[in-house]
Amino acid sequence: MENVSPLPRALPQVAFNRIELDRILSLYGRMVAAGHWRDYALDLGARTASFSAFRRTAENPEIRIVKDPSLRLKQGEWVLYGEGGVILKRGHDLAGVLAPIERRLVKLVEA
Repeated sequence: MENVSPLPRALPQVAFNRIELDRILSLYGRMVAAGHWRDYALDLGARTASFSAFRRTAENPEIRIVKDPSLRLKQGEWVLYGEGGVILKRGHDLAGVLAPIERRLVKLVEA
């Protein structure tokens, strides 16, 4: 029994909760129905969680929604990045950060 070593501890992981993921995937589904997005990716890391939406699979993401809990007390834990990594919106609540995309969806549907 001398050769028994303890299992390594799992690293903490940031993830979206069910309500957040439901809101993000609802927006994604509406953008797919409008013919604007075709693919998405989730990245759950030790410090951040991100959702990326793509027009085509082989491109850079059109938008990236990032949850960073370390910024909760500062600028807000939610960040919306556009193409090229430009910060479009920051905030403390997901609904406010998704507002620019919601407005774009209304314009796509009306056109």
